[in-house]
Amino acid sequence: MENNNCTCCCAHGNAQPDKQPEHTGFLKEYGRILLSAALLFSGIIMKATGMGFFADDIVMFAWYLAAYLPVGLPVLKEAWESILQKDIFSEFTLMSIATLGAFYIKEYPEGVAVMLFYSLGELFQERAVSKAKRNISALIDVRPETATVIKGNEAVVTSPRHVQTGDIIEVKTGERVPLDGKMLDEAAAFNTSALTGESIPRTIRKGGEVLAGMISTDKVIRVEVTRPFEKSALSRILELVQNASERKAPAELFIRKFARVYTPIVTGLAALIVLLPFLYSLANAQFSFIFNDWMYRALVFLVISCPCALVVSIPLGYFGGIGAASRLGILFKGGNYLDAIARINTVVFDKTGTLTKGTFEVQSCHTSQGISEEKLLQVIASAEQNSTHPIAKAITGYAKQRHILLSPATEVTEIAGRGLEARIDGQCVLAGNTRLLSEYKVEYPQELSEIADTVVVCAIGSAYAGYLLLSDTLKDDACTAIEELKALNINNIQILSGDKQAIVTNFAEKLGVARAYGDLLPDGKVEHIEELKRNTANRIAFVGDGINDAPVLALSHVGIAMGRLGSDAAIETADVVIQTDQPSKVATAICAGKQTRRIVWQNISLAFGVKLLVLALGAGGLATLWEAVFADVGVALIAIVNAIRVQKLIK
Repeated sequence: MENNNCTCCCAHGNAQPDKQPEHTGFLKEYGRILLSAALLFSGIIMKATGMGFFADDIVMFAWYLAAYLPVGLPVLKEAWESILQKDIFSEFTLMSIATLGAFYIKEYPEGVAVMLFYSLGELFQERAVSKAKRNISALIDVRPETATVIKGNEAVVTSPRHVQTGDIIEVKTGERVPLDGKMLDEAAAFNTSALTGESIPRTIRKGGEVLAGMISTDKVIRVEVTRPFEKSALSRILELVQNASERKAPAELFIRKFARVYTPIVTGLAALIVLLPFLYSLANAQFSFIFNDWMYRALVFLVISCPCALVVSIPLGYFGGIGAASRLGILFKGGNYLDAIARINTVVFDKTGTLTKGTFEVQSCHTSQGISEEKLLQVIASAEQNSTHPIAKAITGYAKQRHILLSPATEVTEIAGRGLEARIDGQCVLAGNTRLLSEYKVEYPQELSEIADTVVVCAIGSAYAGYLLLSDTLKDDACTAIEELKALNINNIQILSGDKQAIVTNFAEKLGVARAYGDLLPDGKVEHIEELKRNTANRIAFVGDGINDAPVLALSHVGIAMGRLGSDAAIETADVVIQTDQPSKVATAICAGKQTRRIVWQNISLAFGVKLLVLALGAGGLATLWEAVFADVGVALIAIVNAIRVQKLIK
């Protein structure tokens, strides 16, 4: 997938310019192979029919040399360039030695056939890799090339790269949004499948966030740009997928290291296949050493030894897995995480915003004596007005509905896991949970601790002022998520939350989760994961929102973030990002990892099995160069087709 100076297949693809035309003429692409094949098979026919002039050794040599050069010269050139770069034991060198050796012992047809089928296999391999890359790029890179900027009454079409933050852009029906921005129209429907993998239209209202890659489906809309081109959600996602191939899975890293050791070893063994019988013939006069026979065996051994199937199909398998998962709205940051998630046996969920919708609604307002509902709501909403927490948004939204004017809040301090301290109208205000009031030694009614719903308590000055009762609901697929994980034999499923234990237990019972822990501060969640990790048999995936749970996401074996449709923190923190915010996609991600890993190990088993068998036959003189071609090119093509299959299996 990249040029790391390894002795791998398709290295000459790496040497080519990065951008190649997607479609070339048939003759230009296959012409040299067709010419070589025509000369090879016509030569075989002429020899078989005993054609007079073809019996001459010089004529036969010239004919097969003409068949060899169209396919052989490019490989000989690559072999020479590899040697100059001190990559002596590349597959090009092996193929060059094998085919030139075949010409030396006058096995012309087999020498041509090895290079012909090798070149044909390489062409198919390049096309397979190129197609996989194009499919993934087409899947993700849907950024429009132009943006219509409104300047006064004039519409100016320009590149999205030239659009500044604050500019107004217009998007027609059926067009993709080129940049992230804020909706200026009252409401419009959008197809968000490029970002989420879901084709269900989403309605965005005035002031809502519109992201690059969305398609306006019902009307012309205008958007105020909030992020430059390079920082748009889609640009970050595209960069994430493109960079994913840089993070190699253990199997990829092993094969790369293995190829560097394996190739020179088999080259040495091929030399010994000729040398040892020769030395033995010197010691034993009765042993008949025929150089050409042993040279033939060594050449067969060399052809078989090329690790094409391994070093091409394995990265292609992981790349295909990453692409197929991204089509479903699941972004893996590398093949290593695709591999790691396949071994997960413990899944720990955050509650709010992960298993629940995180869209709270104020149910009721309870005040202490001397405080009106309007005053309590005004004080709490003023303290929470700049917070992005779902509870804070619910409170400020409720205050707006009741037309309550907010006061400026100063000296606002967020106390992790507890709430806020602020100064409003000259008074110190506390807004948060009961732990916050206990920490500041503010007395409150003890029955608050027994309420099995979310409450936000408030103190004005040093006196308890009342509380707001809010509710959250489970996501539509939360129960399905737990059922699908259990179907994968993942029975250690847990919930961690900063909410009260009574609330967490209530949700856990609805989901069928036996282990649920509430009243946890961020440090408490870290301690819980550390305790789980002490048992080395646990392979832990933590699923959170990627913002408050950053330390736990980093600590777990695989951190999975609910992407919240482009959240910066989610994309930066986690190993896997679920853009649809659907917890059921956790099971899908694990299935993707298992399918990819299964296919990769199928390819490894196939390649090693066939190669070891034919290597043994070749060393014993029981395999010809034709079998060697199958063991190299044939197995590589089968492995590549199998690797591409992963994109159809992940769904």
